[in-house]
Amino acid sequence: MKALETATRHPEETFTVAGLCRVAGVSRNSLYRYHAPILKALRDHQRNCPGFAYAKAQKSVVQRRAENIGLRADIAKLAALVDHYYAAYLETASLLERRDRELAELRNKLKSRPALLPSAGR
Repeated sequence: MKALETATRHPEETFTVAGLCRVAGVSRNSLYRYHAPILKALRDHQRNCPGFAYAKAQKSVVQRRAENIGLRADIAKLAALVDHYYAAYLETASLLERRDRELAELRNKLKSRPALLPSAGR
Protein backbone atom coordinates (compact mmCIF):
# COMPACT_ATOMS: atom_id res chain seq x y z
CA MET A 1 0.00 0.00 0.00
CA LYS A 2 2.88 2.39 0.80
CA ALA A 3 4.35 1.87 -2.66
CA LEU A 4 0.96 2.60 -4.20
CA GLU A 5 0.63 5.76 -2.12
CA THR A 6 4.02 6.83 -3.43
CA ALA A 7 2.74 6.33 -6.96
CA THR A 8 -0.43 8.34 -6.37
CA ARG A 9 1.48 11.20 -4.72
CA HIS A 10 3.55 11.69 -7.86
CA PRO A 11 1.02 11.86 -10.70
CA GLU A 12 3.66 12.95 -13.22
CA GLU A 13 5.35 9.56 -12.81
CA THR A 14 3.83 6.54 -14.41
CA PHE A 15 4.05 3.41 -12.37
CA THR A 16 3.89 -0.01 -13.90
CA VAL A 17 3.18 -3.29 -12.15
CA ALA A 18 6.88 -4.15 -12.30
CA GLY A 19 7.83 -0.75 -10.84
CA LEU A 20 5.28 -1.08 -8.04
CA CYS A 21 6.56 -4.58 -7.21
CA ARG A 22 10.14 -3.32 -7.20
CA VAL A 23 9.30 -0.46 -4.80
CA ALA A 24 7.18 -2.71 -2.58
CA GLY A 25 9.70 -5.54 -2.61
CA VAL A 26 7.22 -8.21 -3.68
CA SER A 27 7.04 -10.47 -6.70
CA ARG A 28 4.59 -9.89 -9.51
CA ASN A 29 2.97 -13.25 -8.81
CA SER A 30 2.41 -12.21 -5.21
CA LEU A 31 0.82 -8.94 -6.31
CA TYR A 32 -1.50 -10.67 -8.77
CA ARG A 33 -2.43 -13.47 -6.40
CA TYR A 34 -2.73 -11.84 -2.98
CA HIS A 35 -3.12 -8.11 -3.57
CA ALA A 36 -5.85 -7.77 -6.19
CA PRO A 37 -7.31 -4.56 -4.64
CA ILE A 38 -3.91 -2.88 -4.83
CA LEU A 39 -3.58 -3.99 -8.45
CA LYS A 40 -7.03 -2.56 -9.21
CA ALA A 41 -6.08 0.72 -7.55
CA LEU A 42 -2.88 0.84 -9.62
CA ARG A 43 -4.85 0.31 -12.83
CA ASP A 44 -7.26 3.09 -11.84
CA HIS A 45 -4.32 5.40 -11.13
CA GLN A 46 -2.78 4.56 -14.50
CA ARG A 47 -6.05 5.33 -16.30
CA ASN A 48 -6.34 8.70 -14.57
CA CYS A 49 -2.71 9.66 -15.08
CA PRO A 50 -2.45 11.52 -18.41
CA GLY A 51 1.21 10.70 -18.87
CA PHE A 52 0.68 6.95 -18.74
CA ALA A 53 -1.63 6.82 -21.74
CA TYR A 54 0.73 9.10 -23.65
CA ALA A 55 3.76 6.96 -22.78
CA LYS A 56 1.93 3.82 -23.84
CA ALA A 57 0.83 5.42 -27.11
CA GLN A 58 4.35 6.76 -27.69
CA LYS A 59 5.80 3.29 -27.22
CA SER A 60 3.31 1.97 -29.75
CA VAL A 61 4.29 4.70 -32.21
CA VAL A 62 7.98 3.90 -31.78
CA GLN A 63 7.30 0.20 -32.38
CA ARG A 64 5.26 0.95 -35.50
CA ARG A 65 7.98 3.23 -36.87
CA ALA A 66 10.60 0.54 -36.34
CA GLU A 67 8.33 -2.00 -38.02
CA ASN A 68 7.74 0.36 -40.96
CA ILE A 69 11.47 0.87 -41.41
CA GLY A 70 11.96 -2.90 -41.48
CA LEU A 71 9.11 -3.35 -43.95
CA ARG A 72 10.51 -0.66 -46.24
CA ALA A 73 13.86 -2.45 -46.24
CA ASP A 74 12.09 -5.72 -47.10
CA ILE A 75 10.19 -4.00 -49.93
CA ALA A 76 13.45 -2.67 -51.34
CA LYS A 77 14.97 -6.17 -51.25
CA LEU A 78 11.89 -7.66 -52.93
CA ALA A 79 11.95 -5.00 -55.64
CA ALA A 80 15.61 -5.79 -56.31
CA LEU A 81 14.78 -9.51 -56.57
CA VAL A 82 11.92 -8.82 -58.98
CA ASP A 83 14.24 -6.72 -61.16
CA HIS A 84 16.88 -9.45 -61.08
CA TYR A 85 14.49 -12.23 -62.03
CA TYR A 86 12.82 -10.13 -64.73
CA ALA A 87 16.23 -9.40 -66.29
CA ALA A 88 17.06 -13.11 -66.15
CA TYR A 89 13.71 -13.91 -67.79
CA LEU A 90 14.34 -11.44 -70.62
CA GLU A 91 17.81 -12.84 -71.21
CA THR A 92 16.52 -16.42 -71.24
CA ALA A 93 13.67 -15.53 -73.60
CA SER A 94 16.08 -13.87 -76.05
CA LEU A 95 18.43 -16.88 -75.90
CA LEU A 96 15.54 -19.24 -76.64
CA GLU A 97 14.40 -17.11 -79.59
CA ARG A 98 17.95 -17.07 -80.94
CA ARG A 99 18.25 -20.86 -80.56
CA ASP A 100 14.92 -21.43 -82.35
CA ARG A 101 15.96 -19.06 -85.14
CA GLU A 102 19.34 -20.80 -85.56
CA LEU A 103 17.69 -24.25 -85.60
CA ALA A 104 15.25 -23.07 -88.25
CA GLU A 105 18.14 -21.72 -90.35
CA LEU A 106 20.03 -25.03 -90.04
CA ARG A 107 16.95 -27.00 -91.11
CA ASN A 108 16.53 -24.75 -94.15
CA LYS A 109 20.20 -25.11 -95.12
CA LEU A 110 20.13 -28.87 -94.82
CA LYS A 111 16.63 -29.18 -96.20
CA SER A 112 16.29 -32.02 -93.86
CA ARG A 113 13.33 -34.29 -93.98
CA PRO A 114 12.35 -36.93 -91.49
CA ALA A 115 14.23 -40.12 -92.22
CA LEU A 116 12.39 -43.39 -92.44
CA LEU A 117 13.89 -46.11 -90.36
CA PRO A 118 13.75 -49.64 -91.67
CA SER A 119 11.57 -51.86 -89.57
CA ALA A 120 13.20 -54.79 -87.83
CA GLY A 121 10.75 -57.38 -89.25
CA ARG A 122 11.48 -56.82 -92.97
